[in-house]
Amino acid sequence: MDGTTNRPGDGSGSRRYMPIADHGLIGDLRSVALVATDGTIDWYCAPCFDAPSVFAALLDADRGGCFELRAAVPARTKQFYFPDTNVLITRYFTEDGVGEVQDFMPVSGESAEEGRHRLIRRVLCVRGSLPFRALVAPRFGYAALPHTLRVTGDVAVFESDALDLALTATVPLERDGVDLRSEFKLAEGETAVFALDQVGGELAPRECAHEEADREFAATVRYWRDWLSASHYRGRWREMVHRSALTLKLLTYAPTGAIVAAPTTSLPEEFGGERNWDYRYMWVRDAAFCVYAMLRLGFTEEAEAFMAFVSRHISPGDGKPSGPLQIMYGIDGRTDLPERTLDHLEGHHGSYPVRVGNAAADQLQLDVYGALIDSIYLYDKWAEPISSEQWEHVTALVEWVCANWDQPDEGIWETRGGRKNFLYSRLMCWVAVERGVRMARRRGLPADLPHWMSCRDTIYRRIMTDCWSDELRAFVQHEGGEVLDAALLMMPMSKFIAPKDPRWLSTLDCLTRELVSDSLVYRYDPHVSPDGLHGEEGTFSICSFWYVEALTRAGRLDEARLAFEKMLTYGNHLGLYAEEIGHTGHQQGNFPQAFTHLALISAAYNLDRALG
Repeated sequence: MDGTTNRPGDGSGSRRYMPIADHGLIGDLRSVALVATDGTIDWYCAPCFDAPSVFAALLDADRGGCFELRAAVPARTKQFYFPDTNVLITRYFTEDGVGEVQDFMPVSGESAEEGRHRLIRRVLCVRGSLPFRALVAPRFGYAALPHTLRVTGDVAVFESDALDLALTATVPLERDGVDLRSEFKLAEGETAVFALDQVGGELAPRECAHEEADREFAATVRYWRDWLSASHYRGRWREMVHRSALTLKLLTYAPTGAIVAAPTTSLPEEFGGERNWDYRYMWVRDAAFCVYAMLRLGFTEEAEAFMAFVSRHISPGDGKPSGPLQIMYGIDGRTDLPERTLDHLEGHHGSYPVRVGNAAADQLQLDVYGALIDSIYLYDKWAEPISSEQWEHVTALVEWVCANWDQPDEGIWETRGGRKNFLYSRLMCWVAVERGVRMARRRGLPADLPHWMSCRDTIYRRIMTDCWSDELRAFVQHEGGEVLDAALLMMPMSKFIAPKDPRWLSTLDCLTRELVSDSLVYRYDPHVSPDGLHGEEGTFSICSFWYVEALTRAGRLDEARLAFEKMLTYGNHLGLYAEEIGHTGHQQGNFPQAFTHLALISAAYNLDRALG
């Protein structure tokens, strides 16, 4: 890899798009940046996850904007994380020397100024000597807003109508229109520092000299190591589990406790296809499952923050057409997430459209009630008892589920092919009521238990009769259908059915034959189960980890361990996963995906325990 990069706007050079998997992630619990293996930041939104992009070359190589910082000569590159942290290091190996770029974003509160959010890039020459070059080319507002560049002494400020960013550096900067360039050479032991700060209001531009960069680096390392030290996991796959936990933490929006499904938008599930969605919001389902994963490892603060978000922003009395819960919320709790396309961006590898917002927010997906109430149940059991007010909310949600569980809905995969009576939705409605019953009994809390238990049993019988196919000898995706769905893998994990029940084992065998390819699991077959969208998709990584856990619970440990080890080979060089795996093993979809990493944690935890 020689790391050549085309300048935004001129289309020159050989670098167009780095593969989705060829990126590392840094962040400060407000936003993140994706750093490619050649040292280019080609995705960054400021000041928060769902704000318009500043660098978006990942979605348009010519127009999107980037922050390039790399060796100025041909180099081999390698990336790794500073141990037990989210500090990313990109190394350059050349004929004349070895250098590296340390990328990190200090977590708010660790910096000398509360509320100052920075992106720091520290360059070191560790052997020999090495020339470097930098290009800072922001494109504000998803590359739709013009900006000006003002240079005063050692500080350069990029100014737009929506956001101002200041760049300071310890090496000379050269103006190139509204962009900045720098070329410099470092000898062994020498360093250079670049710092990009959001400025405006009371936050004035501030230099980031070598000593300050040292302090910020040490504080950031200390923050991540202190956080990770709370983990209880000591199993076989500790490194992978802890990397997944660190990734999930990066996807947390600290001011509210929201957890985004992924920090990117419109990375394609299929190159050239239309399955490109904005995942920079809090899905109730994904966040609730994240609470389970975090509690499993011993991280209770994240669960507490999520419970606070639920109490603050999710009211059972809202009375929306889709029910008292939306399936997703903005990271600040907002409910209006209008979907639109950005026609001026070509999309990753030309995969148009590029979407922001998400129209699926208005869908009816009944499974979110089970996911949310199950997370509350686990929090009440493993962390601390919920309050009387929270119980009133749970009661209202359970009552709503009892009255509405038999509606057709869009299902877990947010299909746009019309509502159906999906098994998974029924299953999670059963979970909602069953966990409500458990909490009421264990705590002696007030509830209409006879009504709840009757509803629970009715849902159970409906699934066992109307979602079973005698022809397939398996449970099926929806009532009246004859197709399979990987969401069925949640049946034993939700404790709906015994993991060695003959009906379940027959279903597991059927899923293995029809939806599994070398341990990789497809969600469903869109040819026999139309979802209202064109094109193909890859295997869904969360389903592959669910499959590992289903095999584990069924006692098929050799198969489970082999499938798990195979899945680990599909992670990128840092152990990160996008949403899907393509036919050639490449990663597809938004990256990294929280859902996948929480499923990895759960599969590793339960497989390790089963192996003894």
